[in-house]
Amino acid sequence: MQTYHYVLASQRFLLQEEPIEEVLKERTRHYHEQEKQIDFWLVKQPAFLEIPQFTELKVKCPQPAVAIISTNPQFITWLKLRLEYVITGEFQAPSETIPDALASLATVS
Repeated sequence: MQTYHYVLASQRFLLQEEPIEEVLKERTRHYHEQEKQIDFWLVKQPAFLEIPQFTELKVKCPQPAVAIISTNPQFITWLKLRLEYVITGEFQAPSETIPDALASLATVS
């Protein structure tokens, strides 16, 4: 089982109000330069919010939500400091309640 760390916010805030695309592009470029494997993912409407353990969290975060999920806790801490108005946390997956850490409820259009 792997520990995943996340920042969670409304899609409007994270994808429209913040320059998150630039941040993730720069991080991706840095990883490629360092020959490091990508360890973060942007997930619209993350499925992990649907389990009973995260009911309160889902209520706190304006919907639809988006999460940046990573196996690197330092990256998530850095994002929290940079973005301010996000919720952070962690979970273990795969598990009985979270079979896929990166699962999304968003429909593909």
